[in-house]
Amino acid sequence: MSDTYYEFGTAADRWDRARMFFEAKEYMSAARILEGLVEEVPEQVSPRLLLARTYYHSARLGRAETQLRAVLERDPVEHYARLMLGRTLERQGRSAEAAGHLRMAAAFSGDFDFAPDGAAVQGLSGT
Repeated sequence: MSDTYYEFGTAADRWDRARMFFEAKEYMSAARILEGLVEEVPEQVSPRLLLARTYYHSARLGRAETQLRAVLERDPVEHYARLMLGRTLERQGRSAEAAGHLRMAAAFSGDFDFAPDGAAVQGLSGT
C-alpha cells in the first residue's frame, strides 16, 4: 500500500492536517484530505461540514451544496450547515430557495429578528 501525503496517518492526523490547510486557505489540499475522511467516516458531521466549507471558499458551490444537504440529512437542526446552505444557494442566484434555509438557521440560533432581505421578521409562520 503506497499512501500519498493526503492519505498518510490516522484519521485524527488527517483531520488536523486538513484543518491546517483550511486555515492556511489551501482549500484544494484541504478538500483532498477531507474527501478521503468523509468517505471513511460518512456518518461524522464535522469532516463533511469542513469539506463543504472548503468547497464554498473555492467556489465549487454545487459540491458544497451536496455536502451541506448530506449534513442536514444526518442533523436537520445543524444551524451552521443550514446557514451555509442558504449562503451557497444565494451565491448560485437561488435566493428564493435560500430564504427558507436562512430563516431556519436564524431560528435555530435564536436570531428571531433576522430576514434574508434585511427586514424584521414578524413571525416564522407568516414568512
